[in-house]
Amino acid sequence: MKVIICGAGQVGGQLARHLASENNDVTVVDRDAALIRQITDRLDVSGVAGFASHPNVLERAGARDADMVIAATQSDEVNMVTCQVSHSVFSVPRKVARLRSKSYLDAIYSDLYRRDHLPIDVVISPEAEVAEAALQRLAAPAAFDTESFLDGAAQLIGLTIDEDCAVVNTPLRQLSELFSTLRAVVVGVRRDERLFAPEPGDQVYPGDEVYLFAATEDVPRTMDIFGKKNRKSERVIIIGGGNVGLAVATALEAAPGKIRVKLIERDRDVAEATADALNRTVVLNGDGLDIGLLEEANLEQADAVLALTDDDKTNLLSCARAKAEGCPLVIALVNDPSLSALMQPLNIDAFINPRATTVSSILRHIRHGRIQAVYSIGDAEAEVIEAQVLNTSPIAGVRIKDANLPEGALVGAIKKRDEVIVPRGNTLIEVGDTLTVFALSGDVVAVEQLFQVRIDFF
Repeated sequence: MKVIICGAGQVGGQLARHLASENNDVTVVDRDAALIRQITDRLDVSGVAGFASHPNVLERAGARDADMVIAATQSDEVNMVTCQVSHSVFSVPRKVARLRSKSYLDAIYSDLYRRDHLPIDVVISPEAEVAEAALQRLAAPAAFDTESFLDGAAQLIGLTIDEDCAVVNTPLRQLSELFSTLRAVVVGVRRDERLFAPEPGDQVYPGDEVYLFAATEDVPRTMDIFGKKNRKSERVIIIGGGNVGLAVATALEAAPGKIRVKLIERDRDVAEATADALNRTVVLNGDGLDIGLLEEANLEQADAVLALTDDDKTNLLSCARAKAEGCPLVIALVNDPSLSALMQPLNIDAFINPRATTVSSILRHIRHGRIQAVYSIGDAEAEVIEAQVLNTSPIAGVRIKDANLPEGALVGAIKKRDEVIVPRGNTLIEVGDTLTVFALSGDVVAVEQLFQVRIDFF
């Protein structure tokens, strides 16, 4: 498949890496020639420097015979015009646009994106995706990372192991014997800043960060077994009144249970606009690092603080200060995944990676069968891949123990028809099954090859 990705930033770069690794013909367009040089040096992709919405630039990128255009620049308007030009001038069959402005995303204007108006096949909102991720973290406060798979039937959960965890010093193979009906499996362990896929005889220790898959229905029991209690958040402080903060506050206002929300925004104009858009949320104008303002927001009574500004350092420091003042749950938005290593030293409970969230969402929308979703863990240390088994897949009709999975890969959950099952060595992989596979970064390509990810959807 020939794909043109417009925008060589974090999202465009990740998309280019994923799609190029699947032997697609990928061309990246960006106005910044230096970014183009970096991405073409690093990846097996072509690059064109120029404005993505200009017809001559798209023609140089090969739009006349492209199968798809993904418009992921920083400008909504450039993304929209890029899709329009791709459709009207070059008849590109499939067009995906990343749009940030809430006005463009309003449901009453959804008719705008019809082919006879503004021809965009899939609209992705990073702010909406990140807001949903924030709400997931808030719903599972004991986890530092969560993501849904298998159409919501399974969850990836990241947990830090405490001293009182019931399964400390227990070989992982014994979990299935001790809890025979529990549909959960540990797929990754980070210890001493090193992430690895555990063997059946490995144990978990206090301080370990573990990634596990669990059937959604079994998540509460899984959390309980691992010594985690989910506490309902009734009083929430949000730092940052931009699109993400506004989306989270709006969702919390609509949530059952009358959650009390206070929002802190540094920019006065943004604070006033946010206050006008919300009904019950109290909006305060000021710096989220100001302890006096945090006290005015009743930090001592807050159940959770979400730092959702567009500045990573502000988010990390705001959360660290709130935690030092006794807040039980702090969640930070972190654009630079390398900063996630500071989470434990700063005593931050959870973080949200917008790049991983947005890339996963785009891939979920543009893929049909085979690899259906990708979720990045940490600073690209590992990925979780959701893929369907086709009759041409090398692993079809093979038991997991004979599937030749690389050492750094583990199957986390399998959906057979409408049932989620825990993978065992003797589990037979059948055509039509959907698997979630945890893979260290060095083993991702080998895992993808097991599903024969030559994309020919169109």
